[in-house]
Amino acid sequence: MSEPQGSEGTTRRLPVIERAAEPDRRDPAAYGPPPVPDAGTGGGERRFWSARRVPAALVALLLLLGAGIFLYDIVAVRAHRPAMHWRRELSRQLAARPLDDTWVLIGAGVAAALGLWLIVLAATPGLRRVLPMRRTHPDVRAGLHRDAAAMVLRDRAMEVAGVQSARVRVKRTKADVRAVSHFRELDDVRDDLDVTLTEAIRGLGLARPPALSVHVTRTTRKKG
Repeated sequence: MSEPQGSEGTTRRLPVIERAAEPDRRDPAAYGPPPVPDAGTGGGERRFWSARRVPAALVALLLLLGAGIFLYDIVAVRAHRPAMHWRRELSRQLAARPLDDTWVLIGAGVAAALGLWLIVLAATPGLRRVLPMRRTHPDVRAGLHRDAAAMVLRDRAMEVAGVQSARVRVKRTKADVRAVSHFRELDDVRDDLDVTLTEAIRGLGLARPPALSVHVTRTTRKKG
């Protein structure tokens, strides 16, 4: 079939829109995880703040009840009715008891402890079990639970030859690994664990990678 000719009698090629080649579905690397950022990038991510709905709801409820009771008592006094018995008794006790009385000191200590607890809740982020991850996108924040990180490190530790069992505890600044070896030299197993787990921690993509601490012991065989 001949190509269409224009009004000037010349042959013109139609414009072609090129699309980016789709990834090969048979290639697993095309759908693999995104590349891990370098260790030098990130590191300035802050911890996630807890909503603390339960303490906030309790404080709001107590304040609401206290304000309602005092408001009712004030309105009753303004209406020339006697004040509540508990308020009259509290006023009498506070006027009669000295400041160094045991119950006065206990009440002051409880009030100070509650106030300090509220200040700590307001000034600290909470969510200590969620580790912030590096940002690969400016509008997306991600976090990794410490139990999930410990599970990943444990699975990687079990891949090392000579490791029979492993226990991993991940904290905010430290990953404590305790492995039991049933063959190979302990130093060789420890060196392989250091290399493997260091790479695994880097692969987690955490903003502040925890320091690695590895302890390897020999398994104790029970004699029959």
